[in-house]
Amino acid sequence: MKPLAWSRRDCLLAAGAVGLGSWSPAVRAGGQLEEPLADAVRGALSAAIANRAPPVPEFTDLERRLAYLRWLGASSDRLQRRKPDFQTRIEFLQTLWYETRRAGLDTTLVLGLVQVESAFRKFAISRVGARGYMQIMPFWSRLIGDGDASRLFNMQTNLRFGCVILRHYLDRERGDTFMALGRYNGSRGRAEYPTAVYAAARNWAHPDA
Repeated sequence: MKPLAWSRRDCLLAAGAVGLGSWSPAVRAGGQLEEPLADAVRGALSAAIANRAPPVPEFTDLERRLAYLRWLGASSDRLQRRKPDFQTRIEFLQTLWYETRRAGLDTTLVLGLVQVESAFRKFAISRVGARGYMQIMPFWSRLIGDGDASRLFNMQTNLRFGCVILRHYLDRERGDTFMALGRYNGSRGRAEYPTAVYAAARNWAHPDA
């Protein structure tokens, strides 16, 4: 599945944000709302978060591999201030790249979302109890996982859940990222959170993303 393109409204919202990577103090992370899920949807989401094998990039040709390595190097340089340890930084970026591709998401957009949600802090906890990089609400572990919310602090588990949940919201909103991001934050229809994510994502733009 190809990453979704941003709409004209998305771009205008991003352009209207004040400063690269900044966001309104009113924005709050991790507010997904628990909603009833049909059995088929729950089953599909449960299957989507299964098989947490280590991400192993596969490329059909040399140019794709070189593009990935260019993106990885540039993103690593940008992330160094927030994650000084090289190995930790590379493992995070490799996993995020893998999980966004697996879910058919825009890698740049997800990096912006992680910046807004947790400022790239693995053990971040919001005031409403959301956890980890992508600020996953614990009820998701009960709905589509094994019930162990502590696993949401595992890097790959957290990124896998976050990408699967965002993909679910995008599907519900027929590809509208503005509305899907609102669902992710529990503020559907309001502009503050999508605007913050679009602005933060500009920090991670790269031609090979």
